[in-house]
Amino acid sequence: MFIPACSGYDSVWRFFTETEAKTVIAFAEQIIPADKDPGATDANVINFIDKQLVGPYTRFQEMYRKGIPAIENSAQKMFQKAFYDLDFAVQTEFMIKMEKGELPEELWKETSQTNFFRLMIDHTMQGFYGSPRHGGNVNYASYKMMKLDYPHVMGQNRYESKCAQKPLPTSPIGEEKELTNASV
Repeated sequence: MFIPACSGYDSVWRFFTETEAKTVIAFAEQIIPADKDPGATDANVINFIDKQLVGPYTRFQEMYRKGIPAIENSAQKMFQKAFYDLDFAVQTEFMIKMEKGELPEELWKETSQTNFFRLMIDHTMQGFYGSPRHGGNVNYASYKMMKLDYPHVMGQNRYESKCAQKPLPTSPIGEEKELTNASV
């Protein structure tokens, strides 16, 4: 049995190399960029994907091993830079081409660029919106953005809210209600 922590492998990642992680981070940040709310990087989506690829998502390892180099080789061919070193706007255009399947076909013979694009979107969204216990959504980033409480006990909120309480807009009857799940 191979245990990475015992092998002297000097990386913070379980599955990715440092370069692969930089590519996935840049890709995820394109999908959920930071604005007034945290983005994919702030929510540590990379940790979710990395953790899941050595756990329940092992079936996607090969697709990542072939897809990430194809992204990097396409970026090198088109812009003579690594994907993660491209400007945000150039990364956006690159991803639009990837979604449409318009990147250099000769670099995507081992895996489908459109399928890998969709997989990366799915895993980024799962890492951002899923439960923090799976490695992403650090500090409840997406829950706070949506003003949701985290259900600490499945289906129950018996704890104080971690999100700011804001009054709901005044109803037509003129009564103001306070937004809270703690009183349910």
